[in-house]
Amino acid sequence: MALFKQISHLQTQTFPCLLFHFFLFLLLLENVNSFSFNISSFDTNTKDITYQGDAFPSRGVIQLTKNQVDGPLTESAGRFGLLSCGLGLFWFISWRKRAKKINEAYDISMDDEFDKGTGPRRFTYRELNHATNNFAEGGKLGEGGFGGVYKGLLTESKTEVAVKRVSRGSKQGKKEYIAEVRIISRLRHRNLVQLIGWCHEQGEFLLVYEIMPNGSLDSHLFGMKLHLTWTVRHKIALGLASAILYLHEEWEQCVVHRDIKSSNVMLDSNFNAKLGDFGLARLVDHGLGSQTTVLAGTMGYLAPECVTDGRASKESDVYSFGVVSLEISCGRRPVEAKAEPSRVRLVEWVWDLYGKDQILEAVDERLNKEFDEQQIECLMTVGLWCCHPDPTVRPSIRQVINVLNFEAPMPSLPSRLPVPTYFAPALSMCRFSYTSNLTGSSVKDRTQCSCSSCTTYNSSQSAGSSKALLNSRTTAV
Repeated sequence: MALFKQISHLQTQTFPCLLFHFFLFLLLLENVNSFSFNISSFDTNTKDITYQGDAFPSRGVIQLTKNQVDGPLTESAGRFGLLSCGLGLFWFISWRKRAKKINEAYDISMDDEFDKGTGPRRFTYRELNHATNNFAEGGKLGEGGFGGVYKGLLTESKTEVAVKRVSRGSKQGKKEYIAEVRIISRLRHRNLVQLIGWCHEQGEFLLVYEIMPNGSLDSHLFGMKLHLTWTVRHKIALGLASAILYLHEEWEQCVVHRDIKSSNVMLDSNFNAKLGDFGLARLVDHGLGSQTTVLAGTMGYLAPECVTDGRASKESDVYSFGVVSLEISCGRRPVEAKAEPSRVRLVEWVWDLYGKDQILEAVDERLNKEFDEQQIECLMTVGLWCCHPDPTVRPSIRQVINVLNFEAPMPSLPSRLPVPTYFAPALSMCRFSYTSNLTGSSVKDRTQCSCSSCTTYNSSQSAGSSKALLNSRTTAV
């Protein structure tokens, strides 16, 4: 200990030289008894190097002149450098082997979990790289929050597929990849996107789906794709409701999707609705209530209770379905920042018209009044019912289907949108990641709150503040 205390008092320029001689002692360990020194008198500027003191057994004092040291010193330095390189190489190889074993064990563990499902299989990276022509940009179908989707052709079966590639380094993307494979691989329903397989090799996380020739619902409602007739729109709404019924009530566990929106509703060649993207989904035992988690979903489709305290439930999924129902009927996004103030938020605008008995004025003009008035009024009213701020007032998805099929009467709603009051969430609960489903642009921000006790849902916020809500996806930290 005294030796190291003395070293701490050395001048900066002295220490490197002393350190070299210390390693020299280790290399010449067999002669250690003939080396000793006094730190307090050590001087790197002298021509002779003197080792003296009583730190070692007494074999006398040895003084080495510069000429005596040159040969042994050069040889020792070479031995020291060679030994250092050897030890470094040995450590690096050992580290690589350990890392490889850990990755292989992780892959095997993931495969054991995934293979418990039936149907989907594991692909090799080479297969999918070849199928997508090395993930060519020309074959890119779209961009999500955590990666792109590419069109591919499986060589053996000649089957066209959609390959979702998680962005490298995206921890949240990997979490969603694992959640999606574990959940969707076990689900079977005509209105769910079918997972064909998966791959996790070479640092890549890939999901293989059946391809949807007609893309996503939002690309038809708001983009330049084929205009949808009312008959097709009504079929899509019923198909989406059927998918949610299966998730909530008909499978062995309740699946809370947590991200139902028009961009996650895919359309097959016959324009049948197929719900996809289960990256945020959670399994809940039947009979259990809402589950408090970190905030997750897409702003504009999130129920008020999800925004305030992160409660995800069947009721919050129903709220999202209500928003999509209004999108289908009105041909409008949940938030239109550039619209006049009274029309910025879709739910509030339609509810206001409902209170004035003018709800049909909100119908999409591109339908050119070619629709069944009873059906569209029913879908819009049910959409508002699903979007009620109080989750206990919202219908179950089974009730929704009964009303849409005119097997139950339409609800009577308040003429004005109710305003709920709730406690503000802790700021540490979430972060917002704003993503565009079609362009792939991404901007990140953090929530802020000026109230430490409670807050009230304000239905008259400015249009400027609404712009940040459009197509923003909130993800788990």
